[in-house]
Amino acid sequence: MAGLSFDLIALQLFAGLALGAIYVLFAIGLSLIFGMLTVVNFAHGAFYMVGAYVGLYLISIGGNFWICLVAVPIAIGLFGLAVERVLIRPLYGRGIDYPLLLTFGLSYVMVECVRIAFGKTGYPFDTPEVLQGAVDIGVGYFPLYRLFVIGATAVVLLALWLFLEKTSFGLIIRAGARDPQIVRVLGVDVSRVWLIVFGIGTAIAGFAGLLAAPLQGVIPEMGGTILAEAFVVTVVGGMGSIGGAVLAGLLVGVVVSMTSLFAPEMAKVSIFALMAIVLIVRPQGFFGRAGLMS
Repeated sequence: MAGLSFDLIALQLFAGLALGAIYVLFAIGLSLIFGMLTVVNFAHGAFYMVGAYVGLYLISIGGNFWICLVAVPIAIGLFGLAVERVLIRPLYGRGIDYPLLLTFGLSYVMVECVRIAFGKTGYPFDTPEVLQGAVDIGVGYFPLYRLFVIGATAVVLLALWLFLEKTSFGLIIRAGARDPQIVRVLGVDVSRVWLIVFGIGTAIAGFAGLLAAPLQGVIPEMGGTILAEAFVVTVVGGMGSIGGAVLAGLLVGVVVSMTSLFAPEMAKVSIFALMAIVLIVRPQGFFGRAGLMS
């Protein structure tokens, strides 16, 4: 412990922010879907994984990472639209359990399909050449790609905030998340709104999978681990709260990173310890509404 310097701790903090950025991207899609549709999307991790594989495939046929940044969210978003329209929409009004079980089963189907198409072994995902190496951030050298992940997350969050706060459709989404009945009374086609929200949520999950691929590689099971951790993020932030997902995602990333520095064997446990502490103090999470799940 005596050998730990301020610079090392600061670098580890930045590493935590980069990890937290992935959590944030994953969790805001999860929170957006739950907040609007009240659907606990257990297939969210599978959409994340498919996003990484779609990017891998596009690069293998001659594409590049910058094309993937646009093509992957569009492809996964369109896939999400089809899933909502064909599989999830018929289950609205039947209780929260039905879509939960359906998406749980769908996640297994998607993973098995990827195993059939790409094999059970994982693949490396090369960091774009222009983003390789490290840069001096004042406290030491930090990987350029991780800084890019933080910046890309900030851009997505800004775009999402502008969409939700500054557009008429964003106003409908926010109103629908609070009281869908009022939105119906006003003559809004709620099913269309739900469709688009689900597509946006899955598109962001696919984008997160693409960004995570150079950091951890691409394997069929990559969505399972982050799904469990993202549910911790959404619970800590407050189910359905996008702002809570952002704050909790960054906090969880920093906690995991700093725990890895001081007690590596406790890194994963620290996530659930944080959740337990938050739920004891504030059962609904940072920005959640009490009784949301009741």
